[in-house]
Amino acid sequence: MKTHVIKTPLPDLVVLTIDYFLDERGFFIESWHKRDFADAGLDLEFVQEGHSRSKYGVLRGLHYQDMTAPMGKLVRCTVGAIFDVVVDLRVTSRTFGKWFGTELTAENKKQLYLPIGFAHGFATLSDVAEVQYKQTGFYTPSSEGTLLWNDPEVGVEWPIKDPILSKRDQNGMRLKEYLTNPAFK
Repeated sequence: MKTHVIKTPLPDLVVLTIDYFLDERGFFIESWHKRDFADAGLDLEFVQEGHSRSKYGVLRGLHYQDMTAPMGKLVRCTVGAIFDVVVDLRVTSRTFGKWFGTELTAENKKQLYLPIGFAHGFATLSDVAEVQYKQTGFYTPSSEGTLLWNDPEVGVEWPIKDPILSKRDQNGMRLKEYLTNPAFK
């Protein structure tokens, strides 16, 4: 099976599609294959995998881990549908503060790889969605940061206007505040 890389407007952020086998029984996909990913230019090492389940209207994010415990993520939706969003937080990047969003669904089997230096979040579009993400670094609560999901300076166009949010996500910082002590240069 072959891994295909689709570049996005944000440097280093890529959407992945992977060939899969489909017949009357269902499908089979190698969602992660070290050699195939390396052949596609993504030589990655993962140390942990997370799995979340959310109901319609839940918005999680925009989360990142700073350079004391940096983390890249390979994200996919295995049940339902999400609108997945990434914001470039690398202050020296020409796309600093810009966002990219794409729909990840169980049906389209797309994945999103976000390297270190990006904030990540998603909104659940289906009755239920399950999201799995491989991580290049360990989850470290003391390294966490949250960018405000609806900061007008970033301007993410979420498809859900009144999302269900955690306290943490309700109280995320604005991009201006992030700039006072940026996590990524």
